[in-house]
Order: sequence, then C-alpha cells, then structure tokens
Amino acid sequence: MSERIWFVIVAAGASSRFGGSVPKPYLRIAGRSLLEHALRALARAPGLAGGIVVTTPADRRFLRLPASVRRGVTTVSGGPTRSASVLNGLQALVLAAPDDWVLVHDAARPCVPPADLSALVAECRSNAVGGLLAVRVTDTLKRADAEGRSVGTVPRDGLWRAQTPQMFRHGRLVRALQRAQAQGLDATDEAAAVEGLGLKPRLVEGSPLNIKVTRPSDLALAEAALRQLRVAR
Repeated sequence: MSERIWFVIVAAGASSRFGGSVPKPYLRIAGRSLLEHALRALARAPGLAGGIVVTTPADRRFLRLPASVRRGVTTVSGGPTRSASVLNGLQALVLAAPDDWVLVHDAARPCVPPADLSALVAECRSNAVGGLLAVRVTDTLKRADAEGRSVGTVPRDGLWRAQTPQMFRHGRLVRALQRAQAQGLDATDEAAAVEGLGLKPRLVEGSPLNIKVTRPSDLALAEAALRQLRVAR
C-alpha cells in the first residue's frame, strides 16, 4: 500500500458569515494569510507529494503568495458546495494513485499543531479506513425550538467536534463523495461521506487550538493560538 500523501485545501467558500472585501483565506494574522499558514502546516506531513488548493473561479491572490509555499501546489476552481469543491480537488490530483493518502483541510483552520498532524498521519497509516482530527465535546448541549428557547439537553457522551485535516485513501474518498453526490446528499465533511460507505473513520484527538476562523472575532483567537504554538515549539 502506498505511503505517499497529497493534500486538498478548500479555500473556495463564500465567507458569507465573515463579510468584508478580502476573501477569508487571504485575511492576515501573525504576518501571513490564513491560507499560507494552512499550507505551511500541511507541508510538515511526512512523504508529502504535492497538493491542490481549491479556490473561487475569480481568485487572483494565490499567485501572490510566496513561491516557497506554492511549490508543488496547483489550483482548481471550487463547486457549489464544500463536498463538490473537495471532489474537484481530488480529481485534479491526476498523479495520485487510488491507494495514496489525501489530507483534506480547510484554509480557515490556520493553527494545526504539528503534533496533531503527526498523530493523525501515524494513526491513519495503521488504520484501514482513515480518520480525522476531532475534540471531545465538553460543553452542555441544548436543543432549541424555532423561537430560540431551550427545549432539552442533549447527552454529550460519545460526542466529538470534527476538525480538519481529515485523511483518507484517494480512491475511497472519491467513491464516497461521488456516492453522496449521486444520492443528493451534501456531506459536510469527508468523514460523513466515508461513513456513508458503511465505514467507521478513526477519531484522532486533536487540540482546541486548531480553531476554525468563521467570524471576525475568531481572528484574534487564531492569532493567540499561533503564538501559543510557537512558544510550545
């Protein structure tokens, strides 16, 4: 079985919850754009062969990133949904073999701890299905009605919050996403598509520092997380 690793970074979202004139992947924290931080994080994966960044069709900013982070990386336009964008990225990896691994990551997660990435790769290479970074749910969960009132408490036992990267064999992930697409299902992450094949991806415990930048207030949190990671190194 192949040990080569490729990556697909999704940077094609509409950023509707964020707003502003600069697309979210190109917002800057700690001197670099979110996308550049994500690219540098995945560059640490052992056996990395190259990757794809899925962008909006009109993207002109990728080529302004430093040449050092663009080396071995090409771009492809995204689709109408996240899962369609990921599938576009996978299909653009024309040199990838079906048994090669692929790390799928969100550009909006610039703070992947190196230890988490190493743990994910190690766990998945010893697991037939693949897996994903995730953190256990520790908050009390409430179910709301249409008026925003709490109508119940959801047991949190066994619940995890999915993160990225997620790591699966190239051929299997393509089949999983194509199957979901054919059934009219929009898999919100790669693990959901693989679960649709009747498989159980491995949950690899990650760090709360691996936050997703969704709203403007998250930028300060991400910058603080990056500082903490630099201190830890």
